[in-house]
Amino acid sequence: MKMTMHIDEDVLDRVMKVTGAKTKTEAVQIALTEMARRHKLKELFSQGLGMTPEQLKAEFAPTAADEFDRPLLNVAEPKTPYGESGSAR
Repeated sequence: MKMTMHIDEDVLDRVMKVTGAKTKTEAVQIALTEMARRHKLKELFSQGLGMTPEQLKAEFAPTAADEFDRPLLNVAEPKTPYGESGSAR
């Protein structure tokens, strides 16, 4: 569905960077999917879960949207040796 939306450019840029999304549409889709997933988790926890481990696994199995966490593993800066400043390298 095509929509016109007003989205803070800085927030959208940050979401694209964090998720690795290649397009603005992809970034918004990932963010919305993650928000819906988190809300569902919150609802289940507030109800005391009441689900079997198999049901939980089926409900919250990783999806393509979960891949947004992976780029964060690649952004760590190398450790600066003790006594050196980061800009001296």
